[in-house]
Amino acid sequence: MDIISLIEQFAFYTGILYVILEILQKNFMWVLGILTGAACAYSFAVQHLYASMGLNIYYVIVSFWGLYQWRKDKNRLEASASAESEGATIHLERLSRKTALISLAVFVVGTALLILLLKAIGDSESVLDAVVTVMSAIATWWLAKSYPQQWLLFIVADILSTILCFTSGLNWMAVLYMVYIASAVYGYYHWMKKGAYVQ
Repeated sequence: MDIISLIEQFAFYTGILYVILEILQKNFMWVLGILTGAACAYSFAVQHLYASMGLNIYYVIVSFWGLYQWRKDKNRLEASASAESEGATIHLERLSRKTALISLAVFVVGTALLILLLKAIGDSESVLDAVVTVMSAIATWWLAKSYPQQWLLFIVADILSTILCFTSGLNWMAVLYMVYIASAVYGYYHWMKKGAYVQ
C-alpha cells in the first residue's frame, strides 16, 4: 500500500469522526479538522486539484478560529437563562440577510476568479474544483459562526466533491464525501431540533 492510499484512509477515518463531532457540536472537532485538513490537502495536491488543496489548508487555519468561536458561543449558551435555550445543547447564530448576500457575492466573484486562476496553473478539474472550493469555504465560515444553514451549503458542496473525487480516482475521499452528504442532512435536522439561538 502506498503512502497516498494510507493518507487517504487516515483522512477518511478522521473525517468520519470529525463529522460526528460536528453534528454533536463538540469542540474537539476542530482539532480533528486540523489533522484531516492537512491529510486531505496532501491528497489533493498529488492529484493536481489545487483549489481543493488550498481549501483544506484553509480548513486547517479556520479550525483554530472555530475552536475559539465555539468556546465563546458555548459559554454564552450556558449563561443564557432564556426559555428558548433551556435544555438546548447546540448554540446557533442567526444568518442575517446581509451575510447571505455578501456570501452570494463572494461565491459568484470568487468562483469566477478561481476558475481563471486554476485554468492558468493547469488544474485538472478547474470549474468543479473552483465551485466546490468557494462554496465549502463559505460553508466552513458559516460553521464557525454556528449558522445552521451551513449544513445546506455542505450538502451541495459534498455532492459535487463526491463527483470530483470519483472522476479524479480518489475513491476513499469519494466515499468520505458520501458519508458527509448523509451527515449534513442529519446534522441540519439535529441542530434545528437541539439548538438555541444565542444572539
